Amino acid sequence: MVTPENRDSAAARAKTLRKELERHSRLYYIDDAPEISDAAYDALMRDLQQIEAAWPELITADSPTHRVGAPASNQFESVTHERRMYSLDNAMDLDELDAWLARIADVVGDRACAYVAELKIDGSSISLTYEDGMLAVAATRGDGRTGENITANIRTVRDVPLRLRDHVAPAPAEDTLFAAVDDSLPSWPRITVRGEVYMPKASFERLNNEQDEAGAAPFANPRNAAAGSVRQKDPTITASRDLATFIYQIVDPRALGLARQSEALEWLRRAGFHVNPDVKVCANAAELRTFCTEAIERRDELPYEIDGVVIKIDELALQDELGHTSKAPRWAIAFKFPPEEKTTVLRDILIQVGRTGALTPLAAFDPVSVAGSTIARATLHNQDEIARKGVLIGDTIIVRKAGDVIPEVVGPIPGLRTGSEHAFHMPAACPSCGRSVTRLEGEAVTRCTNAACPAQRHQRLVHWSSRGAMDIDGLGEEILARLEAEGLVHDVSDLYVLDAGQLAVLDMGRVKQDGAPVLLGETVASKLVESINTSRERGLARVLFGLGIRHAGSTVAEQLAREFVSLGALGAAAAIEVPEPGEGLTRAAALAADPIARVEGVGPAIADSIRTFFEGEENRSLVARLGERGVRLADERIENTRPQTLSGLTFVLTGALATHTRDDATAALKELGGKVTNSVSKKTSYVIAGADAGSKLAKAIELGVPVLAEDDLTRIIESGEPPATATD
Repeated sequence: MVTPENRDSAAARAKTLRKELERHSRLYYIDDAPEISDAAYDALMRDLQQIEAAWPELITADSPTHRVGAPASNQFESVTHERRMYSLDNAMDLDELDAWLARIADVVGDRACAYVAELKIDGSSISLTYEDGMLAVAATRGDGRTGENITANIRTVRDVPLRLRDHVAPAPAEDTLFAAVDDSLPSWPRITVRGEVYMPKASFERLNNEQDEAGAAPFANPRNAAAGSVRQKDPTITASRDLATFIYQIVDPRALGLARQSEALEWLRRAGFHVNPDVKVCANAAELRTFCTEAIERRDELPYEIDGVVIKIDELALQDELGHTSKAPRWAIAFKFPPEEKTTVLRDILIQVGRTGALTPLAAFDPVSVAGSTIARATLHNQDEIARKGVLIGDTIIVRKAGDVIPEVVGPIPGLRTGSEHAFHMPAACPSCGRSVTRLEGEAVTRCTNAACPAQRHQRLVHWSSRGAMDIDGLGEEILARLEAEGLVHDVSDLYVLDAGQLAVLDMGRVKQDGAPVLLGETVASKLVESINTSRERGLARVLFGLGIRHAGSTVAEQLAREFVSLGALGAAAAIEVPEPGEGLTRAAALAADPIARVEGVGPAIADSIRTFFEGEENRSLVARLGERGVRLADERIENTRPQTLSGLTFVLTGALATHTRDDATAALKELGGKVTNSVSKKTSYVIAGADAGSKLAKAIELGVPVLAEDDLTRIIESGEPPATATD
């Protein structure tokens, strides 16, 4: 142990220990070539910890002892990406890849064009920004423009360098372990890199074993486990999850004097990042095809999950020339592997009852591992779909994951039938409540019409808590099911009288290895109560969507909230007796007399659903209880002070917009008095066309409707003035 009397020696030793620990960490986590045992590494770490404990002023921001050390976060701050994080267009087979290559060839002409083929890691996208060579900010992808600040968590991932290596300097001699070291940094520009954080297969299996031993629910697949791990409020949880990264992009490689993607990957490797070694520079389509087919054959042998190959033009200048569409670069494409298909035995077809009473058949089959996770269920949608696929209970079936995500039954293998298989028939009674079910003429869905059905009640609770509705973080199906089983929750209003004490002792229906019951616990309970309380202020549109009124999706809910401002006002409108068209009353006149149906985007069918909802005594009582328990059922009316310069003009938006969301553009045009519709007709004043505009643009040209570009839209919104001329 170094004593206070030799502080200078301790400072020099601490510097060298930090370098040595970082070197061994790189050898272990990145190069897979450890030189010392875990025990020896731990001894060096303890030595550094003792020095830093004795002299806190010697602690540096990049010290390996501080990979975990930040306090638990209450929330993730937003981070605006300096450049948008684009997604990639997909080639679903080799023919689509060839078509993309042909498009590139049309642009490139006779110029030489090399490609970089990289394995597509099935993880969660991250962005890392370094200031003066030190890790400053780590962020999730988010919506591509804005992500979440996860710096404290990413610092715990062992293969993420906290400080960039001066990769042009020679490595220190082996005999200088405790010699004084020049710890100064070279002069670094601001550098942002991007990549994937993932969970190795072995780590995923180990994590799920730990979950099982603790009586907790297992994770669905390594990708979900990785994404959830980097968004933990407590960095120590992230540190325990054994995550890794592959970094594959420098946001501004030209600032480092780089001219090719292959050069950027080499720079990243030398700077200390974990770069996938399975990368190949390909000179032509034949080499790319070979790489892709070999990757498909090798995917199960790799220690991590991949779902394709990313192909990029190597030359950065050519990337700039090709540019981007509104959602993806034109110079890169993701070749997606064909869905991995497995055979299994269909043991039964179960029925799931949804929140609207829809009975959905679910295939229950012997568990099988597909695309990184074990599946044993897949939706069969409805009776007609079962008949179309020709599936019998007892069949050997082919299953896969659509898009490597959604479990799907492809169909049966009739040649393996033994004669014991039998057909499925939709039940005549609801399996949850026992009431008779109905299937309306012209509909594929069979429904239970009992509003008090327990299964419907459960699904309504799930929907209310979901992200698109009231967004109650942490309130998943498992906890809801236990709350219902214990009689604590019967409808969504009951959520708002729960307290942390009740929740902390909630029996989760599982036992630990010692036989003790698994309880929700005080920490989870307090966070859940906080989330429930926060949801009270989500606003009218979220409440309307959360109530699950049939046909009233999120867009309709926003329109109704904008028009009526309060749930009381909507209920009063629903109580107005609306005349039926006929006997001298035109359909247009009947629609004009209906205050709900005449709202933009609503119409008679949705208006009827809303009236049916408010006609139910149970529904009106539920709304009243929500108000009594503090859920905000009214929004403040925002007066529109902008001049109605677009009054009388009708707009249609089509194609992908790069700088506006469709909802924001629609709201801005309406704020200026314009009308926005979904179809092009002779009455349309202007069509605003973004990238990849299709049939609506063609219809506008056919009818002679003026077409505007997105720049024209921006000028209209900013100036408040109507368009002068159309853009070709």
